[in-house]
Amino acid sequence: MERPRNTLIYKRTHTGDPNTSGIFGCHDCMGQVRGYRFDAVIGVGGKSPDHDSEDIALKINWIGIDPHVPKTVPNTRKRDGEEFRGPWVTFQRFYLWEETGPYLKTHARKLFKCMFEEKHVRLLMSRSLLPEIQEEVQNILDLVNTFHPSKLSRVFFEKTISARRKC
Repeated sequence: MERPRNTLIYKRTHTGDPNTSGIFGCHDCMGQVRGYRFDAVIGVGGKSPDHDSEDIALKINWIGIDPHVPKTVPNTRKRDGEEFRGPWVTFQRFYLWEETGPYLKTHARKLFKCMFEEKHVRLLMSRSLLPEIQEEVQNILDLVNTFHPSKLSRVFFEKTISARRKC
């Protein structure tokens, strides 16, 4: 697999976005950030997730590689009449571990320190990080080929690019 050039890494507060179909933004999470230019996304559970999502805390929850944003997106209105703040994104390769994912600190100590101990940031782009942290990010992306949780995970798949919406 060719290594992605730039990866969005962000803290999550809840499960459900992306959904099990691999649609990032189905509940409008991360709003306009979904429109940033990136080659991959890593979702990591924050320290204090929402009620009923506590099991995702500090774990790598999902990875999406090779994003696809449809040029035209029909029916972009929410049920309550508000427009979505950013595009829905699908991925050529998508892996959703949610609460069964590995702990970030185990696989990327420097990235963990940067996100949770030093800067306390909500999101990072890998191009802005030191080379040794960029290497950890690439190692996390490689987990899609090697990490298998002890209990059954929700979804792992490679799929053809699709602009399906199921939210």
